[in-house]
Amino acid sequence: MHKPELLAPAGDFEKLKTAIHYGADAVYLGDSRFSLRGKAGNFHADELRSAVAYAQKRGIRVYVTTNIFAHNRDLGAVEEHIELLKDVKPDAVILSDPGLFALFRQKAPEIRIHISTQANITNYASAGFWQDLGAKRLILSRELSLDEIKIIREKTDIELEVFVHGSICISYSGRCYMSSFLASRSANTGECTNSCRWNYALMEEKRKGEYFPVFEDDRGTYVMSSRDLCMVGHLPLLMKAGINSFKIEGRMKGINYVAGVVKTYREAIDSACGQEDYSVPSRWLRELSMFSSRGYTTGMFLGKQQDNDYNFDGESYRMSHELVGVVLEISGGEARVGLRNRLDLGDQLEFLTPGLEEKVFRLDRMKDEEGIDILSARNEGVIFMPVPDLVQENDLIRREKKCQGTDDTDKTQSGERHVCPPRSGKD
Repeated sequence: MHKPELLAPAGDFEKLKTAIHYGADAVYLGDSRFSLRGKAGNFHADELRSAVAYAQKRGIRVYVTTNIFAHNRDLGAVEEHIELLKDVKPDAVILSDPGLFALFRQKAPEIRIHISTQANITNYASAGFWQDLGAKRLILSRELSLDEIKIIREKTDIELEVFVHGSICISYSGRCYMSSFLASRSANTGECTNSCRWNYALMEEKRKGEYFPVFEDDRGTYVMSSRDLCMVGHLPLLMKAGINSFKIEGRMKGINYVAGVVKTYREAIDSACGQEDYSVPSRWLRELSMFSSRGYTTGMFLGKQQDNDYNFDGESYRMSHELVGVVLEISGGEARVGLRNRLDLGDQLEFLTPGLEEKVFRLDRMKDEEGIDILSARNEGVIFMPVPDLVQENDLIRREKKCQGTDDTDKTQSGERHVCPPRSGKD
């Protein structure tokens, strides 16, 4: 089977570097004015230029999202953006608006166009339509089954991309007006408030103030909050269906998420292409359970999403491990580490390093930037500490989450609150 591309989210420059470090073949990113992740760090003109240059120098492809549903007031800025992209030369742009498609074809025909999942491509006639217009890749609707994808593959020659991991919108391929209605912030211009994740209850019209949970739970109901997508156990099926690119959702997630998911799917793709009998090691599942998620589902790929694939339990996010720091430099077995959390002597640490998976190391010594031995250090500090031989620059350091006694957590870009998993370890 062909080896699909591993496409990773790059919400800011640090996430871009992290994705590349852990094995992404390509990254997607955007300017906040034209991207459907307006609250991510994103890239403005000079940052975008630097990001594309950084990635392409390392042989990594860059796709720039320009997938807002543009209003008349947006078109002037879009045209300026096209002029910038002509100079920056990304490997492709991602869009869904037919008007923006026409502008790109007219003003920058040399730039490849990928059609966003928000174009709702659910059949081979639609796929053929975009192919005939000159699109080079289709990011298929998340509502498709494997059998439907196979038919589209048989009927077209265009590249096909699907999401394989990450959050799932409750609305049709992400086209949602709920956030705009409830919070005056439109998901279709990149300002989604994740209204479908909120806690809702039922109230009878004449019994104001009497709230009844739709689901028997004293915390309310989360029937609009799907579990996250995870297809790591079924990658060969997607490959046989003819998918060219496996996409990870998460431009607003932290680098802990980006690193762990990219590393896991890098190994999974390589394994699926190199072995006849594909299997999922327990450490991949352990890795994917370490950082924030709502639990996992296979979405629509294997048939209708089951009722128990919704996140009924009221815990918005679960995580077992937290980010401690990033290795900035290594010299003589000692690393200079940028901290993202409190660190104490005696902490049990794990390094997200090939060859060190599932190994725990006790921190027995650390020094501050003056070379003085210290017992603890705070978030955003810089310390020096001994590290195992295999550790590399840009590797992440983590530990089992401290559920009590600390306010430091690996939060997402949007500040979502994480919830510790239950002691039983059940999902």
